Amino acid sequence: MSPHASTPSPTDSDTPSGPTADTPSASPAGTTSGVATTPGVGAALSPGTAPSPGTASGVGTAPSPGTASSASAGPTSADLLDFVRRTAADRELVDSLPLDPEGRTWVRLDGPGGSEAWLIGWPPGTGTGWHDHAESIGAFATARGTLTENALAVRLPASGWKTLELADGLDRSRRLAEGGGRAFGRHHVHEVLNESQDTHAVSVHAYYPPLPLIRRFSRTGPVLRLEQVERPEDWQ
Repeated sequence: MSPHASTPSPTDSDTPSGPTADTPSASPAGTTSGVATTPGVGAALSPGTAPSPGTASGVGTAPSPGTASSASAGPTSADLLDFVRRTAADRELVDSLPLDPEGRTWVRLDGPGGSEAWLIGWPPGTGTGWHDHAESIGAFATARGTLTENALAVRLPASGWKTLELADGLDRSRRLAEGGGRAFGRHHVHEVLNESQDTHAVSVHAYYPPLPLIRRFSRTGPVLRLEQVERPEDWQ
């Protein structure tokens, strides 16, 4: 039986000013290096209960999405949200991004305070698939078109599992039209989609610290399965 994901955590909170998505790691090239085949089963997380000690490493109270790691004086997610919104409003920059009808395109940007930032183009009907952002906080804003974010309001175990059965009530969904943005904390799990059938979307994303890895998941109903781990060399 698959372990269960627990009750919602603060990782899906918005900043007060906000209405993804992400790195271009789900690129048309479809790189598969860094495949994770972690053996074993993760800790069972029953709704409303904390994980058993010593069985689910990395599970606990998530930090506020408005703060970076206490060991770092880098930008907060509020700073990143301000950056992606201002950048998304730069029409000259947005219009300079080459667009491809077959796959996503991207340009790396200089983010604030040593953060990683991207300008990404989304053809109609494309998306990222389910993934997380490890220990990085982040933000993104839509510069053109409309993007849909489906997210999980739970922090997943950092290791020791291959499949999880999600509890009820963890799904969150939002649509971000042009100018809309959102920030998120560490271990945020989501997928971002351009659901339009005929319109390209463009967005700006920023992460701090720069992403050390991305875990990619497949999902069938409530069952989430770890499929792959991507590292910076896979998307840069």
